[in-house]
Amino acid sequence: MANVETLARPYARAAFEVARSANALPEWSAKLTFAAGVAATPQASEAFASPNLQVADLLLLVMPPDENQDSLFARFLVELGSNRRLSLLAEVAAQFHALQREHEGVLRVTATTAISLAGSQAEAMKVALKHRFHREIELVNVIDPAVLGGALIDADGMVIDGSVRGRLASLESALSL
Repeated sequence: MANVETLARPYARAAFEVARSANALPEWSAKLTFAAGVAATPQASEAFASPNLQVADLLLLVMPPDENQDSLFARFLVELGSNRRLSLLAEVAAQFHALQREHEGVLRVTATTAISLAGSQAEAMKVALKHRFHREIELVNVIDPAVLGGALIDADGMVIDGSVRGRLASLESALSL
């Protein structure tokens, strides 16, 4: 069976193109976030796997409460449901958000640190990364005490290891030669 990322990709691209064409990226982003959050619950997973529930019943679970049943977003969910792909909503949303960030020139950067970054530290890091990558930065701080100090930066697959753990590993490698 194909993996979840591969199955979700055409749906994410289609959702992105429809939202972009309608100048409704923020609205679709919020709706997909809501639907993906609901779809990620154990109850929804169980419902998606049930052969006894009809698509219309499943759509009631993931449809935002104020959504018009004839909207483009509702029709998108109907398409997912008709193809028994509602379980892909979390991955569809993740890929949609990645396409949205790319479209808006925003780079998502993960900074892994031993303790939470203070507001001024996070801002200074964002400024430095913006200067380096020439893009707006969406900074996500992940806490990992094993880093010891400094930061491990992951910017779209490019890793910058400024952590104490990384420096110790380099020192160990140099000493073992």
